[in-house]
Amino acid sequence: MAAMLAALSLSGCAAVALTAGGLAAGAGVNHTLSGIAYKTFNDDLETLRIATLITLEQMAMEVTDDTATDEGWEIIAIAAEREIDIELERLTERATRMRVVANEGEIFFKDSATATEIILLTAENLES
Repeated sequence: MAAMLAALSLSGCAAVALTAGGLAAGAGVNHTLSGIAYKTFNDDLETLRIATLITLEQMAMEVTDDTATDEGWEIIAIAAEREIDIELERLTERATRMRVVANEGEIFFKDSATATEIILLTAENLES
């Protein structure tokens, strides 16, 4: 309730930003202070990998690496001077954690909006 009242008192842009943040939180996307986005899916590793590759294609991001790891899978893509690092970690046969980091230029600059959008679009692709 307090968040809604705060949103009503904010300017239009701030209210939209608050709403977008709420959507990501409502979708179960977690963020670290360093701009890394995480989500655990109730899907097996290969299903999530395919949905992720479809998402990257839809976003016109070029996949430069798609490699199996001991923990699961790593996918690297590029877009507009950003390197997108996606790790898929098998938790169980039916649960997989997705970690997305969108590095923007220097090592310290992260694009959490792009990382979040990749996760949200992948979740949509899994539903359809």
